[in-house]
Amino acid sequence: METIIWLIHAASALVLIGLVLMQHGKGADMGAAFGSGSAGSLFGSSGSANFLSRSTAVAAAVFFITSLSLTYMYAKPHQGAGVMDKVDVSKTVPDVALPATQENTAGSSKSKDIPK
Repeated sequence: METIIWLIHAASALVLIGLVLMQHGKGADMGAAFGSGSAGSLFGSSGSANFLSRSTAVAAAVFFITSLSLTYMYAKPHQGAGVMDKVDVSKTVPDVALPATQENTAGSSKSKDIPK
């Protein structure tokens, strides 16, 4: 889940950068008034304000949502994130007899035969 959010976050950041760079600045209209700008553009004669503004708002909203979700995920990490952390070992492992060693066969003759 974390990887998917990271991918969406990076993609929305790149889209947001591209959309902001495509938009006109406030000074661009002044240049068009003196004849240096073109009346028709890629998005039509009405301009690209509506399409680019709305697309930028959507990309910014997605970026903020993914930023907040990543912050929340890293602020409260899971205690047991692994698969084996969810298993209760005391209930799943049967009781097994310990092998004969020097510690659990106090004084028997077999413990002397075992090499160290």
